[in-house]
Amino acid sequence: MYDSYMNEVAVSDARNRLAEVIEESRRSGEPISVTRRGRRVAVILGADAFDQLVDAADEVQDRRELSAARAEDDYVPWDEVKSALGLE
Repeated sequence: MYDSYMNEVAVSDARNRLAEVIEESRRSGEPISVTRRGRRVAVILGADAFDQLVDAADEVQDRRELSAARAEDDYVPWDEVKSALGLE
């Protein structure tokens, strides 16, 4: 997803400039790849961007679970839930 656009920093450089690297990622909203011997070993990502990714992943998982429940006919229709809770 981000690989072709991602900024990179070597582990040794990240160690020396950690606060600056974190701020750069937070400010830009873009991840920063941390590399060792040219291979990515970690990614620094601002908290807001991380939260968005987690929310999106949760949404995908919820949709998969709903689809599986519907396929197994293992769910309670919303109208029945509202009625059982006295929301109608």
